[in-house]
Amino acid sequence: MILVVGLTIQCNGGVTSTYRRRMAASDDMPLNADVFQPPPGYNAPQQVHITQGDYDGSAVIVAWVTPSEVGSNTVRYGTSNTTLDMSAEGTVSQYKYFTYTSGYIHQCTLKGLQFGTTYYYSVEANGTARTFSFKTPPQPGPDSSYTFGIIGDLGQTFDSNSTLTHYKANTNAAALLYVGDFSYADNYPNHDNVRWDTWGRFTESSVAYQPWIWTFGNHELDFAPEIGETTPFKPVSNRYPTPYSASGSTEQYYYAVRRASAHIIVLASYSAYGSSNPQYKWLQTELKKVDRTVTPWLIVLIHAPWYNSYKSHYMEGETVRVQFEAMMVKYKVDVVFAGHVHAYERSHRISNIGYNITNANCSPVSNNNAPVYITVGDGGNMEGLSTE
Repeated sequence: MILVVGLTIQCNGGVTSTYRRRMAASDDMPLNADVFQPPPGYNAPQQVHITQGDYDGSAVIVAWVTPSEVGSNTVRYGTSNTTLDMSAEGTVSQYKYFTYTSGYIHQCTLKGLQFGTTYYYSVEANGTARTFSFKTPPQPGPDSSYTFGIIGDLGQTFDSNSTLTHYKANTNAAALLYVGDFSYADNYPNHDNVRWDTWGRFTESSVAYQPWIWTFGNHELDFAPEIGETTPFKPVSNRYPTPYSASGSTEQYYYAVRRASAHIIVLASYSAYGSSNPQYKWLQTELKKVDRTVTPWLIVLIHAPWYNSYKSHYMEGETVRVQFEAMMVKYKVDVVFAGHVHAYERSHRISNIGYNITNANCSPVSNNNAPVYITVGDGGNMEGLSTE
């Protein structure tokens, strides 16, 4: 899905793309698939990915893996692909999950970048350097038009490959809003983390060149006490950083960024969300910071949808909705994107904030101050589409 912000247009809806997912579930691609192959060169950097690195878009977090040795933590970068005259130092870490030990995971933040500028960057290990590029967004402002892609529940099947190929063919998209469920490694015995590596190599062809704004889903939990793994989100939290501290969040799973004319708030379906919990209090504070004269678009990302007409995952987001929906209406959020349900669904502007446990007002009603709710959990994963 593609979202263009900074433009106000009227349209009649209708068919917006000829692209169609097939109904049948797809198998994961085999480990020897070409999109999973590591780059040439001993210990060459792989699984390169970027995300926004600060609140307003003048920083980028670069992350990558070296499989055999630490290699270098340095990112060289510049505005010419022939002169990488700046550098930044990162950090390196590893994690263990059951019998799996990760490669060396590097993370480095490039700060003080100019808005609306193309940068080239290079990561290197053991004599093999790989160079990529990205373009920073325009400075936040009401006239800063920008195009986002939106994907959820991608996985790494043959259909996933079709989805990503289709997305990359749209050359207007400058950043991607990812609404959760990454690799589906947890569907394998013992949550085989090799499938985190293959997913990182698979998605590199896009996410090394434009930032993906991460939302975390249930398939990232990787909570498996039966094999001694009791730390939720261990693989994803080690691999996929977010700029959470820039917005005053205390967890990487919920945070906010401003990008061009959009203020984007990422919420966590699987972190505590009660009124006495940090996420709730953080959201109250963040919404007060929204300045519609600078960022007229207010977009919320969450994994589990609050409105869903499918049997699949029906009402799973209800308790989060009860806590947060009134704030969405109060601050006139434009759109809430979700995944989780493997289908596409779009609502009118509706709310259910009149409901409480003691009355019978339990049906959504039209509300022009409420968001449009859009579910895009049909990215292609092995579990197939929701059809009922």
